Amino acid sequence: MLQPEIMPILARTEIFEGLSPYQYELVSFICEPQTFRRSEILLRENEHSDDLYIIGRGGVNVLMDASVVSGPQAVPSAEPVLLIELRAGQLFGEIALVDQGVRSATIQVSRDDTLVLKIKRERLMLLCDTYPEMGYKIMRNLAADLAVKIRNTGFTFRQYQLLLSRK
Repeated sequence: MLQPEIMPILARTEIFEGLSPYQYELVSFICEPQTFRRSEILLRENEHSDDLYIIGRGGVNVLMDASVVSGPQAVPSAEPVLLIELRAGQLFGEIALVDQGVRSATIQVSRDDTLVLKIKRERLMLLCDTYPEMGYKIMRNLAADLAVKIRNTGFTFRQYQLLLSRK
């Protein structure tokens, strides 16, 4: 994929909102485009990895171990819980990007021919350190994105727990 084709994907991704055309170009140079088929696993819950991923086309499912959501009464072999499907313009991996901890969920491709832009943490941090104004914009937008996801995840957990309590 040519670098100019990456820029429109970045432009519709909220964490890059407010960047100049030149800044989009800088970010595009550190992106690694990858294409996947439906059902492929991109990341596994509790793995160590700190890269950021942006969905350019297609979608992914965010899955979590059922025992995390439902507690100790969960069946150990239960299927993972689908939290949400993410689509073009959305991202994942931002939590591990920030805290460098283990992955909080499994990411499984939900649609054939899904295009994902992978950004290695060290490359993004170097870019943000080199261009502090751009780094500030990206980190501010990343914080806002995480805040929305935290709120939505809490709501999803409460709904799931309510459903389980009714069974």
